[in-house]
Amino acid sequence: MSHKTSKRLQTYELALRDLQEDDIDKLHQLSVGVGWPHRPDDWRLLLKVGKGFAGCDKIGRIVGSAMWFPMGNDFATIGMVITTPQLQAQGGGGWLMDHVMQQCHGRRLQIIAPQAAYRLAHALGFKAVSVVHQHQGTAIDPGEVSLPADTRVRPLKATDFVDIARLDLAAFGADRTAILEELVGRSTGTVLEREGCIAGFALCRRFGRGHVVGPVVAKDSSDAIALTAPHVAKHAGRFLRVDTTQSEGDFTEFLKRCGMEEHEKVTVMTHPSPGAADTEVATFALVNQSLG
Repeated sequence: MSHKTSKRLQTYELALRDLQEDDIDKLHQLSVGVGWPHRPDDWRLLLKVGKGFAGCDKIGRIVGSAMWFPMGNDFATIGMVITTPQLQAQGGGGWLMDHVMQQCHGRRLQIIAPQAAYRLAHALGFKAVSVVHQHQGTAIDPGEVSLPADTRVRPLKATDFVDIARLDLAAFGADRTAILEELVGRSTGTVLEREGCIAGFALCRRFGRGHVVGPVVAKDSSDAIALTAPHVAKHAGRFLRVDTTQSEGDFTEFLKRCGMEEHEKVTVMTHPSPGAADTEVATFALVNQSLG
């Protein structure tokens, strides 16, 4: 596997360098150019919790990016692999992925691949393990939602962090504490208590065209709906997005009823395939495509 920091792609001579905060405006232009919804503030969060590379042409324009997000010492997700269409056709995406994977050597890897990136990820040894269903639209107030027996839903408090980090680890099988701290600082949250103990949580923050709900970590669909409903009600009449691995069932029907139809499917792929996590809770909504 080649790890050269420059590469000639037909008429392109590209240089590779680390991403930095001064790149945010250029990165925003890059993502807008391929129709991704990320705002400058979304890029700012990504650069704070992740690392990555920019592929630059001879006059310094960023024509490609790739990032990775460490979670604990043995796991990482790969995201924000973006290239201009011409660069992609000339193998630029593979060149960027090569360098990210070198940086992540020794870690289990996960990528959430849109259709355009699936073939590249598969060629690099990633295997499909599940599908993410992206639901979005103008939110409709769900009205009164019945709570599961012996539960209550309340706003997230700062003192809840240890409990939600424990639930997040059980659901994802990877230590996302550093990322979760950043998300909590930018989000409103709900927690579900059962018999006085926190049994699930949901976060909601500004993202892209409106807001995104995620992660939602809960025991079952009923808990997930109870946690998500307050966020939907709060943002009724505005754009809302939820990314979920649930393909059908009560939770997805709830999202559709609340105005969030399925917009796109993307594939969760791993390299190498990690062992199954020992989970007592489930992930009903992901952070979003970028952070896995």
